[in-house]
Amino acid sequence: MVRRDIRQGTTWPVFLGLISPGRLLTGAVMLAVTAGGLYLAYWLVRWALLDSVWGGSDASVCQSVSGACWTVIAVRYRIILFGLYPYDEQWRAALAIALLLGALILVLSPRNWTPMRIAAIWCLGFGLLMMILRGGLFSLPLVTSDQWGGLTLTLFIFAAVLSIGMPLSVAITLARRSRLPALARLAGGLVDATRSVPFLAVIYAAAVVLPIALPSWLEGDRLSYVIAGFSLHYAAYQSEVLRGGLQSIPRGQFEAAEALGLTPWKRMYLVVLPQAFRISLPATINEIVTVFKETSVIAIVGLFDLTASAHAAFEEGSWNDQFMEIFVFVSAIYFIFSASISRYGAFLEKRHRFY
Repeated sequence: MVRRDIRQGTTWPVFLGLISPGRLLTGAVMLAVTAGGLYLAYWLVRWALLDSVWGGSDASVCQSVSGACWTVIAVRYRIILFGLYPYDEQWRAALAIALLLGALILVLSPRNWTPMRIAAIWCLGFGLLMMILRGGLFSLPLVTSDQWGGLTLTLFIFAAVLSIGMPLSVAITLARRSRLPALARLAGGLVDATRSVPFLAVIYAAAVVLPIALPSWLEGDRLSYVIAGFSLHYAAYQSEVLRGGLQSIPRGQFEAAEALGLTPWKRMYLVVLPQAFRISLPATINEIVTVFKETSVIAIVGLFDLTASAHAAFEEGSWNDQFMEIFVFVSAIYFIFSASISRYGAFLEKRHRFY
């Protein structure tokens, strides 16, 4: 491509605008970002692998190391995974984690996707989990919920909130679509009130205010109140996700189900709700991932979740300098669980896509 400069009377090439100032600036920024990313990756590899130490049994091996001292994970992993759970009984916490993950895998397997199988597997798994963690039966020592902690408590709260919050979200969604104005307005007011309050305030009110307001015969432990508040918070947001899915279903689907002679509840159970969940699947998976990460907030009311356990693992005097290694380990746990949920959501989207 040739362009003539009239003032100079010369001819000079402009290669399709490749040397324009905008392209030069974009190229320089991309080069700087790439160089910064490569340097950061090199530094992380050196810190985490090349200059790190893995052996030893106390903090003295970390004094002369320029990289990561992973010894802290080998020495303090119990408090990260099990929190304040009695040391001699921590095998029960490990077994409870295994049972919960096993039940979750069975529930998520397509061959078990029937309401009765899901309910049976989940109730059995959750019941065994509670029996093993709490004890007091079959010669197992009693361990109250204020001694639960670490990854065990995080997974328990996550499972409990989903178990309570998902059915509650469906009930709220159907109530908002009710033909009874009072019921619809009550459900809408509950959702608006819950969503307008910060999550921290919901957890604090559930753990501190709710025990004072309830009668004595409804008293429970602090963990139960936190799960109740957390479940209501999740149900309020998930109900809006489902309501959007319901509104996206073509009117013809309702009319076809009615033409088949199905009762209103069967129409909702067999035709409408499955399509609503399918349409709202990406947003639902996003809410589930958010629930798992937001379990870290419960530390404000004194519960010893995974994040609080991580703080306790390095706040002992001899391990103060190894906080980065512990948080990398905890971040990896959060990433593995969140990424697994996201990948399962992608699998469901591919399996149930409309086209």
